[in-house]
Amino acid sequence: MGKEAVNVSSVDIDKLLEMLNAALSEEWLAYYQYWIGARLMEGPMRSEVEPELLVHANEELGHAELVATRILQLGGTPVINPSDWTKLARCPYDEPSDPYIEMILEQNLKGERCAIQRYQEIADFTAGKDHSTHQMAIQILNDELEHEDDIEAWINDLTRMKEEFKKLRF
Repeated sequence: MGKEAVNVSSVDIDKLLEMLNAALSEEWLAYYQYWIGARLMEGPMRSEVEPELLVHANEELGHAELVATRILQLGGTPVINPSDWTKLARCPYDEPSDPYIEMILEQNLKGERCAIQRYQEIADFTAGKDHSTHQMAIQILNDELEHEDDIEAWINDLTRMKEEFKKLRF
């Protein structure tokens, strides 16, 4: 971190780097969870949801780039071994063993809610202390909130579709 950045920052850098490396690990896991889930997904609305999940995957990769860059700017080292991702991450990777669209979406929704908590914590930790990291956390938090909203809407659409289908059968 630059000298002036050190002077204006009143945050515990070691704690922040720990939080950011956990977030970085979670972003890599989220990227893969979205990507592989989109590829394996089966069921109604797949053709509509799959490309959107791939967009989400790319956004998670973009978050990983932002977080890794910030870790470097703070004088830290981004987690360098993928085997450490699951050790550092609080947000787990859920293997998409059931490729049904609702299962994939529920797994991704769980991940987004965990990510929302992570970035809210980083934003709170850096508020008024490290403006650059705070701004990055808010930017990513907004993306995660949008992802949660997208997934909830798809789940609601699927629920409604099933309800309408039941009406037709009786």
